[in-house]
Amino acid sequence: MVVDDNAAVRHALRTIFELTDDWKVEGEAADGRDAIEKAKRLHPDLIVLDLSMPVMNGIDAAKVLHQIMPRVPLILCSLHTNEILEEQASAAGVNAVVSKSQNVQVLVKKA
Repeated sequence: MVVDDNAAVRHALRTIFELTDDWKVEGEAADGRDAIEKAKRLHPDLIVLDLSMPVMNGIDAAKVLHQIMPRVPLILCSLHTNEILEEQASAAGVNAVVSKSQNVQVLVKKA
């Protein structure tokens, strides 16, 4: 599942993931709250979350998602990454933090 408030980013990530063998994006969400509701229905195998979103950000959504789906890997994407963000993300149950400025193949490899 791809979660980002920017529809163009969601579409781009969906396209990239679906070009990868045996991958299918089952759902998209525009904010953290929407992601939680859709994840409960869709039971995704992986959730890629944007950090900065309206309604509920990626860290707060990750905390809830990790509680209700502890086996589902969570990847957090952000324009800016640093050690503090990585610590907060890890404490929230995020498996990896990827910078949006990195090559998208880094995200695919982390997933």
